Amino acid sequence: MRPQDLIEKKRDGHELTRDEIAFLIRGYTRDEIPDYQMAAWLMAGFLRGLSEAETVALVEEMLYSGDVLTHDHVPLPKVDKHSTGGVGDKTSIVIAPIAAACGVAVPMISGRALAHTGGTLDKLESIPGFRTNLSLAEFKDVLARCGVALIGQTKEIAPADRKLYALRDLTATVPFRPFICASIMSKKMAEGIDGLVLDVKTGNGAFMKSFDDSRLLAEALAAIGRRMGKGVTALITDMNQPLGRWVGNAVETFESIEILQGKRLDEDFGKLCLELAAHMLLVGGVETDLELARQRSLETIHSGAAMEKLREVIAAQDGDARVCDNPKLLPQATHQQTIKAARSGFVAGIETDEIGRIVMDWGGGRRRLEDKIDYAVALHIHAKLGDEVKAGDALVTAHFNDESKLAEMQARILAAYRIEEAQSQPEPLVKAIV
Repeated sequence: MRPQDLIEKKRDGHELTRDEIAFLIRGYTRDEIPDYQMAAWLMAGFLRGLSEAETVALVEEMLYSGDVLTHDHVPLPKVDKHSTGGVGDKTSIVIAPIAAACGVAVPMISGRALAHTGGTLDKLESIPGFRTNLSLAEFKDVLARCGVALIGQTKEIAPADRKLYALRDLTATVPFRPFICASIMSKKMAEGIDGLVLDVKTGNGAFMKSFDDSRLLAEALAAIGRRMGKGVTALITDMNQPLGRWVGNAVETFESIEILQGKRLDEDFGKLCLELAAHMLLVGGVETDLELARQRSLETIHSGAAMEKLREVIAAQDGDARVCDNPKLLPQATHQQTIKAARSGFVAGIETDEIGRIVMDWGGGRRRLEDKIDYAVALHIHAKLGDEVKAGDALVTAHFNDESKLAEMQARILAAYRIEEAQSQPEPLVKAIV
């Protein structure tokens, strides 16, 4: 085979065979196919589409490009959760300890901030000393001892995905459903899990803005996982406003700790954590009734068992577990400024992706992989969709270290809020289950 022949075949709208997909992925992973040829194939696939068979072949080739873990040393069902990315989405820090406290092992390999969305690894690394770069041996050891381990992708896990993702980012081929499916599922299936709960975001703060696109993605991800013998449930959840009350790395860790302390469980963040955790128990087979799974998840919070699991895993990964009792040990910003409503009315819209970009542009995220993060940058969201505000009421309190950007960021925060006279009906937090 020659790469140019396969580029031409896909360019002309034909379906590639399993062997042809294997030739491309294996050759690219071994540096035998150059970036420019793989970039051409990615764009041809983006424009012409991939069939279901091609997508499955792509997932499996990327999966088996590296190590595929097993955790036979852990005699518990192994279940993970994956979110497609949102603003203020820190559910992993809450639901992994809840599931572990209920007898489900959680081998979680997470990612970093991407564009306007935050990354679980960056939030965890705001905890002093916490290591996410464990070796696979350390990963297995922490999982056996704590029932949960929280790490980043290692060089052994789906190396084809690491190379391809960087190339997709540079060639404008990221937002393509088959490539998204292959990237997510190759990593998740390599973790050594029995089941997976997917949190597919939809709305103006998600990568998939429309509900229809989010549903198609959820269905495709679930179908791939089930075809590979895994139990999979996908929830399509709202991302038309930040999840919870805080956006930023250290403060999202703080807010996660608050949920495990039993605070604000009746708000959107607490509700979603309990819902996702309950579905993890169902997928893991430790519960068969959703309502009982919700109750059991809630009991781990009230009893302190989930918080104890978080303490265990923080200590096991060399972090300072005292943050669970003293959040002031997390990075703190030196300045605060409250941004107030210019008019009275009801919050009718929030440009959620812009809220995420403001945190990123103030130093709380990365434009390039090598950028350093200011973990203390934060936005405290006072006003959410449907809330009534009066002129002068607090919309957002900004926590920051770089004063030079204050005027710009204040103006952007005000522009991100739409306040109208009529109150709109709130949208459901969980829009569908696949």
